[in-house]
Amino acid sequence: MADAATSEDADLPPPPPPAQLPPPRRPHKRLQPRGYQVEVFAAALRGNTIAVLDTGSGKTMVAIMLAREHVLRARAGEALRRIVVFLAPTVHLVHQQFEVIREYTDLDAVECHGASGVGHWNAKRWKEAIGTKEIVVMTPQILLDALRHAFLTMRVMSLLIFDECHRACGNHPYSLIMKEFYIDSEWRPAIFGMTASPVSKKGASTIEDCEAQIAQLELVLDAKVYIVEDRNELESFSTGAKVVNKYYDPYLFDLDNLESKLQMLFEEFDGLLVRLQESSPNKFEDTDSILEMSRKSLSRCHGKILYELNTLGPIVTLEVVKIYNESINTIDDSEDCVFSKESLNLQVSYFKEALFLIEDFLPQGYGELMKSESGSAELTKKGYISSKVESLINIFKSFGSSEEVLCMIFVERITTAKAVERFMRGNVNFSRFSISYLTGGSTSKDALSPAVQRFTLDLFRAGKVNLLFTTDVTEEGIDVPNCSCVIRFDLPRTVCSYVQSRGRARKSSSSYVLMIERGNLAQQEHIFRIIRTEYYVKTFALHKQPNTPSLDLPLQEKYIYHVESTGATITAECCVNLIYKYCEKLPKDRYYLPKPCFEVGLKDGSYQCTLTMPHNAAFRSIVGPPSSSCNLAKQLVCLEACKKLHELGELDDHLVPLTEEPMDIDTDTTDKKCVSGPGTTKRKELHGTINVHGLSGNWIHESETVILNAYTFDFRCDQEGELYAGFVLLMESVLDDDVARSEIDLFLIPNKMVYTTMTPCGKIQLNKEQLCKGKLFQEFFFNGIFGRLFHGSRTDELQREFIFTKGHEIQWGSDNMYLLLPLRNSSQIQHDPNIYWEAVESCSGTVEQLRNLYLEDGNLNHENLCSHKRSNKGEDIIHLANKSLHFSTVKDSVVLSLHTGRIYSVLDLILDKTADDSFDEMYNGKASPFASFVDYYHQKYGIVIQHPGQPLLLLKQSHNAHNLLFSKMKYQDGSTGNPLLVEKEQIHARVPPELLIHIDVATDILKSFYLLPSVMHRVQSLMLASQLRSNISYIQRIPSSLILEAITTLRCCESFSLERLELLGDSVLKYVIGCDLFLRYPMKHEGHLSDMRSKAVCNATLHKHGIWQSLQGYIRDAAFDPRRWVAPGQISLRPFPCNCGIETAFVPFNGGYISDDPSFVVGKPCDRGHRWMCSKTVSDCVEALVGAYYVGGGIAAAIWVMRWFGIDVRCDMELVQKAKYNSNASRMCYLSKIKDIEELEAKLKYNFSVKGLLLEAISHPSVQELGVDYCYQRLEFLGDSVLDLLITQHLYATHTDVDPGELTDLRSASVSNENFAQAVVRNNIHNHLQHGSGILLEQVTEYVRSNLEYHGKENQFLQQATCKAPKVLGDIMESITGAIFIDVNFDVDLVWKIVEPLLSPMITPDKLALPPYRELLELCSHLGCFIESKCTSEGEELIIEMKVQLRDEQLIAQGHDRNGKTAKANAAARILVDMKKRGLSLKQCISKANQLDIVSSKLQSELTNLESRHDCPHMNGTLSLGLSSARAAVVLPLKMDKGGPRTALFRLCKSLQWPIPEFEFVEQRFRYAK
Repeated sequence: MADAATSEDADLPPPPPPAQLPPPRRPHKRLQPRGYQVEVFAAALRGNTIAVLDTGSGKTMVAIMLAREHVLRARAGEALRRIVVFLAPTVHLVHQQFEVIREYTDLDAVECHGASGVGHWNAKRWKEAIGTKEIVVMTPQILLDALRHAFLTMRVMSLLIFDECHRACGNHPYSLIMKEFYIDSEWRPAIFGMTASPVSKKGASTIEDCEAQIAQLELVLDAKVYIVEDRNELESFSTGAKVVNKYYDPYLFDLDNLESKLQMLFEEFDGLLVRLQESSPNKFEDTDSILEMSRKSLSRCHGKILYELNTLGPIVTLEVVKIYNESINTIDDSEDCVFSKESLNLQVSYFKEALFLIEDFLPQGYGELMKSESGSAELTKKGYISSKVESLINIFKSFGSSEEVLCMIFVERITTAKAVERFMRGNVNFSRFSISYLTGGSTSKDALSPAVQRFTLDLFRAGKVNLLFTTDVTEEGIDVPNCSCVIRFDLPRTVCSYVQSRGRARKSSSSYVLMIERGNLAQQEHIFRIIRTEYYVKTFALHKQPNTPSLDLPLQEKYIYHVESTGATITAECCVNLIYKYCEKLPKDRYYLPKPCFEVGLKDGSYQCTLTMPHNAAFRSIVGPPSSSCNLAKQLVCLEACKKLHELGELDDHLVPLTEEPMDIDTDTTDKKCVSGPGTTKRKELHGTINVHGLSGNWIHESETVILNAYTFDFRCDQEGELYAGFVLLMESVLDDDVARSEIDLFLIPNKMVYTTMTPCGKIQLNKEQLCKGKLFQEFFFNGIFGRLFHGSRTDELQREFIFTKGHEIQWGSDNMYLLLPLRNSSQIQHDPNIYWEAVESCSGTVEQLRNLYLEDGNLNHENLCSHKRSNKGEDIIHLANKSLHFSTVKDSVVLSLHTGRIYSVLDLILDKTADDSFDEMYNGKASPFASFVDYYHQKYGIVIQHPGQPLLLLKQSHNAHNLLFSKMKYQDGSTGNPLLVEKEQIHARVPPELLIHIDVATDILKSFYLLPSVMHRVQSLMLASQLRSNISYIQRIPSSLILEAITTLRCCESFSLERLELLGDSVLKYVIGCDLFLRYPMKHEGHLSDMRSKAVCNATLHKHGIWQSLQGYIRDAAFDPRRWVAPGQISLRPFPCNCGIETAFVPFNGGYISDDPSFVVGKPCDRGHRWMCSKTVSDCVEALVGAYYVGGGIAAAIWVMRWFGIDVRCDMELVQKAKYNSNASRMCYLSKIKDIEELEAKLKYNFSVKGLLLEAISHPSVQELGVDYCYQRLEFLGDSVLDLLITQHLYATHTDVDPGELTDLRSASVSNENFAQAVVRNNIHNHLQHGSGILLEQVTEYVRSNLEYHGKENQFLQQATCKAPKVLGDIMESITGAIFIDVNFDVDLVWKIVEPLLSPMITPDKLALPPYRELLELCSHLGCFIESKCTSEGEELIIEMKVQLRDEQLIAQGHDRNGKTAKANAAARILVDMKKRGLSLKQCISKANQLDIVSSKLQSELTNLESRHDCPHMNGTLSLGLSSARAAVVLPLKMDKGGPRTALFRLCKSLQWPIPEFEFVEQRFRYAK
């Protein structure tokens, strides 16, 4: 009976909150219990009960009533919330009971069994799966394992239901659950068992035997058997199948001749297998095992053939042989070794010969005779069909129409079920029946899978199968209400089997047929005992006294191990399986499976077992305590081993073999709406931007003299005659020297570059007047050129206002404080910049003149417009608004228009054009409505031209700043070198001179202003990188340009990005962490080390480290937008107000600012600096920063920055020496291998100081079979990291101009197993491999042969797709590198000198071979073709048909393989060969199109302007395309947002196999055009 629950039960799931309404329950059928079910239910409520009810009487309904009662009590709050556990012994029954519960109740249920992967769940997964459930239906082994590992405990259960509870005996999981956990539990759930027969064992022939078995069952389940006394109602509902004995004659036909021939045939082929085994020149355990298993398999099949021959007769036995022959012919041996293939061929030959012998034994024309109605009877008389089979035929003949028949035929053997089913399907008498078979519940390869079993059973229930041949898999609990007949072709073995199989006949007036051999007294006696036992059971249970004394469980010493922290408990009985499970988790390959080895010895009358573990286990061997039996000795040594594994951390606290779990994500920083994890591309995060501290200050407002640091910019153009004035940058902070001496390349179009040199010039002192004039100069020009000198507009309601009106001051932000002033000439003297104060002061005069010219309302003061004193001397004088100039001095001067406030440079005088001439300009795209220039200015601006006879001035308009940081090469066609972007023809203005104010600055100063935004953006970026460098504070200064590269993404569209450094940093991280783990954990095997390294360098971990150091604030993730860039004192024309909901620049990292919504725009910051960023970008920058420090300061600098990020790595040289001298191989005597070692050292051109390291590096794990306790796996792990770093570093330094994507492909190909394997074969290192596997030897030999065959041939695609290198060849390249690395004390430079010759020739871009399908994808992308693939199958082989539509023909190829990826590669390889014949290759296409994406990015911002100036309705719609007269119009659904029409067009072209569309761009409104 369940104990009372208390509120202190901490392990129980919490009850639902009282105020929370329960969720709505789904509809279900109403329970209508019968009287006897209510009686049993009441008994079960009183105490633990075993309900013994006939099959079909509704035991499950009682269990459901009981479960529902427990759940309702919990819902009502009468008890703490606990779950109901419903146990069923098979997967069939679990699913069936689960469906019944869902049909009749609203309980929240879940089903758990091995087929659903429950066996791999951990504690967290268990908690998630059943945390909210009310009833769990599962197999008993699942519950037993969950209890042993403390994933579940007895205290979380309120009721435990045992279906088919008669199984609770011996070591069945039912029994072990009760013995190991229920008996000793303080919190016992209620128990309810149900069965049709409580007696399950053989030999219960007396009432005392029945009494003992029932008492034992009651003792184990801690429950009392309950049988309904009044059976009238019960018998009206229970199945009452009529028992019919069907007798058949003994099979006495003489088959000795055929038997002897089959026996001789078996002995012949068995001898051939033995000779095959002896013919092997090398004796290896795996090949011996293959041949030994082949002999056993052949012997088993032969034995079954002889059994069926003497039971069923030759004709049915022929079907058995056919089944075996078909089964063995479906085995794919394409990847098997020679011995496996030859042994398989021998077995195939045996079955073919057996078929021939049996067919030869049968009479001529037996097949035609079988097709006649009386043929089987005649063949039975002649002995070719057994009388037992003929008797079954006669039973079937007695059946009526197929609609009335649902019959189950129970047999013992799977082969019997298959053979008789096939034989009956071939009988013409039964063509009206649908016949099938159902087997399972066995590890035999003949058994059906659970899915096929369920499908077949569903067909039988639905009446689509009439005759179902089955084994005991369907005896228990399977519900088929319309089953009208059950035939026991083979008799039941126990009373339980008898009762259960009889219960499958559920239909009224059904029959239960027992087929008994006539005259077989043993069979008759057996059936009599079964019937008598059934009677005894009912009699004893009905008349049993309530106080009948129970038997006690036999006392036995308990051997257990208990973990206090979790409650996990294991016994000696389950430890053997746990040891095997642990060994299965160790690193393995197809040539070696780690497994424990047991050696039991007898000492002083006691058994003692020694357990030897695989060499890569946490320990090598352990000796168990003395024991009374051999089996117990084995169990106890495994118990001791489990204890030790737990102490060493190899088993976790749940006593499960330790595996690296996915990194736990902090729930505080995870948004439930965001399903993507940290470090992924899909996940978007809102981050702030860190300000450049060096630009901060308030000195601009000082009333006294200020001392500033000066840095000059010298601009030098690569085109002769193009001059740019130098500028000086004045700021309060001192820049780091590498920043202060930066060189910046500016790319102007067309084909023009300006080289910018920044030079520190010490300090400079400015007085108050100079500071004010310099401030005004910067404000005037940056607003005049890139902004506006007037607020408001004539077309606006707001009043037009001059920004320098008296009393008005432009505010300078304290976080962006510097001055940019012109220099007198470009040859500045260091430490004494020669500022062009005359130009600065002239700006002050110009501003004062403008103040006088403009009234307070912003309109021109016409009285002052031409108030300066004019000189009338000479005709070569031009009168401007503020002065008169000679014709010769006007050209190349800088002027400001009074009517627009724009700054221009004067190109020339138009001597033949005056203001009185006709106004022939276009106006708003139409012909001008103005008669003359005078008319135009009067009507549009209200200005009266005073001197209309003066010649007009031709002016060059000012323009927006441009991003000049794009690489020059990105504007050139890769094939021709011609510019992709060309400069548009300039649009000039013609203005009367009197509307222009002359500014006394040179045009070279004005031209330099257009360079300053890009220059300052780069300087600010370098300062930010320098600021990050200061935070990291490494003793050696890493170049700021390297750090800037590491924090600049590809989205910035600059000549550099983090991708190259990211690739290198990834290798450095892998190397440093790999070395650290190798040294820190000398006892951990390669699998654990790899898992730990993968977790340490995964994007999620790196993202966590990056966020911890606020790296996201430094990242540059968007192209420089000059339109939003503002200098100090410049008023922004493009504000981007913050709508992020954050008042500060800092963004808290939590779930509120994380999303995976793809519509979020990445990289564009608001005015507070907030911007959305891909989560993976942070991880990439961590890798790139590590790479930058490695390039700038070596491995020590990389380790420093890794520690700064919080990555725990150590460098202890003492551990290096321990690794060098303390390995197992180092302590082994290598004299027997000295010749082999010396030969290998000669090939490596390096002599080891510790020879054992080399011996370990060439020892495959399979050498354990030869008694060796070391292998190369740990060295392989280390060498993998070392080679990855060395090769990546070599590629990074060698291929400086290679695109990062291609560099990644080069690295992937260079560190691939294929490349390493070829290096091993090329240097004949494979001959020195130490191993114990014949399969491995054969595959290495085959690869070497294939490699030599394809070497030097052009058709490399097919070799790459079909001939894969054994992984072991690549492994020994890595392990030898690891051994050298340890032997030279971790000197990577020395390692590279040794291994580079082995790897040569290195893969270069011109030799790079991509995987066939990847290369085909890229080639088709460049050619504008689509690939169409179609997959079909023939047997177990997949066929991939691939089509590529070229412009004038279609290429088709097929690939065949069992593996879909390999088949696809084969098809792609064949198409690539065909395309190469037509002169089409990827390398020819790459140079023509590798810049288009960058150009598109450059034009995008200008296209945005173009869109904003046109009326473009944004709405969804459809597009109708009339394709041709022969086709109907295609209606395409369109989305008119960005990319929508293009996507629809591409989908149409792909579906019709048209080439990819081509686009041409024509610019109309902005400077650059294609």
